[in-house]
Amino acid sequence: MLPPGAAALVALPAVLTGGVPGGPPLLRRAWNAAQFALAAWTAAVLFGLLHGPRLLLGARYPAALAPALAAVLAFCLVNGVLVAGVRVLAEHTPLPELARGARSVLGLPALVHALGGLMMAVLWQGPYGAFAAVLALLPLSISAWVFAQGHRERAAHRATVEALVQAVEIKDSYTRGHSERVGRASVLIAGQLGMTGERLRTLHFAGTLHDVGKLGVATELLRRNGPLSEAERRAVEVHPEYGHELVRGIDFLGEAHAGILHHHERLDGRGYPHGLAGDRIPEFARIIAVADAFDSMTSTRSYRRGRPVPEAVTELRRCAGSQFDPVMVEALVAAVGRHGWQPVLPPAEGEDAAVPDIPLGVPEPPPRLTTGGAR
Repeated sequence: MLPPGAAALVALPAVLTGGVPGGPPLLRRAWNAAQFALAAWTAAVLFGLLHGPRLLLGARYPAALAPALAAVLAFCLVNGVLVAGVRVLAEHTPLPELARGARSVLGLPALVHALGGLMMAVLWQGPYGAFAAVLALLPLSISAWVFAQGHRERAAHRATVEALVQAVEIKDSYTRGHSERVGRASVLIAGQLGMTGERLRTLHFAGTLHDVGKLGVATELLRRNGPLSEAERRAVEVHPEYGHELVRGIDFLGEAHAGILHHHERLDGRGYPHGLAGDRIPEFARIIAVADAFDSMTSTRSYRRGRPVPEAVTELRRCAGSQFDPVMVEALVAAVGRHGWQPVLPPAEGEDAAVPDIPLGVPEPPPRLTTGGAR
C-alpha cells in the first residue's frame, strides 16, 4: 500500500523502541533499524513491480496474494542474508547452524504476520475502512504473543543449559570450552546424516551437557595432570550416571537424557555404564562419543599438545567398529572436510586458552581409545 521509502520508515519505530538483547545497545539498534528498513524497502519495491498495490486497489484480492507472498519472501531473504553475514563474520557460526536459524526467519511467524498484514490491507479497502483494519490487529497481537512465548521458552532452555555447563567449567577449568565444542561437533555429525529440526536442537543440548555429571566427581580427580589409578578412573566413570540423574527432571531435554547417560558405551559392549553394544546404544550417544573423542584428541592441555586433525581422524577410523560407530566417524570426517575444525590453542602461562573460530579452552585428558575413550 505504501511506496518503498514510506515502507522503510514504518519498520523503524518498532526496532528503535523494542528491546535489544545484549550490547552495545546503540550499535545494535542502528544495525537492526537499517536491516529492517532495507528489508521492508526491498519487499515494497518487489510488491510494486508485481502490481500488488494496483491489484489491492482494484479489489482483485486473490490475485494480490502472489505479489504479497513474494514480498514476504523478499523481506525474509534480505533479513536472513544480513543476519547470516554478520554471524559468519563476527561469530564464525557454521553454515549448518545458520541454515537451522533461517527456518525461524522464513518460517511460520513471518507467514502468519504477512497474511495478517494482507488482511488488514483488504479490510482497509472495505466499507468500514481503517476501523475494520484496526480490529484485525487483535488476532495479529495474539499470534505475536504466542510466538514470543515460544521464543522466551527456548531462551530459558538455553540459559538452563549454559548455567549447567558453566558450573562444570568452574569446577574443572581444564575442560573450558570442551562442552560447547562437543555440542557443535555433534551437530556437524548429525547434520551430515540429515538430522533436522527439534531433534538436532536436542542433540546439541545433549552434546553440550554430556559431562554435566562431573559435578558429582571429586574436583582433585578432574584437575589431575596425568594418568589416574584404577580406583580413581572408576570414580570418574560414574559421571554419566551422575549426569543422567542431574538432568532427568528437565523435560525439554527429552532424548538427550539417553545421550548423556550412554556416551561412553562402546560398539563392542566394553564401555560403561551399562555395557551396551551395537544398535542398543542410542543414536545420540554414538554421535556424542565420536565428537567427544575427536575434540579431546585435537585439544591441547598443559602437559601435552593436541593431535593434528588428520591424525585424530586416523585414530577414529582405526577404532571404528570396535569403539565407535563407523557411520558416525565417517559423518564427522565429511563434516570436518566441508566446514573445517579449529583445534584448541595452548594458553599462555597464567592465562585462559585463546578463543579462535570455535569457542576454545583446555579440554579433557587424552582419550584411551582402546579402553573406553575420552574421560
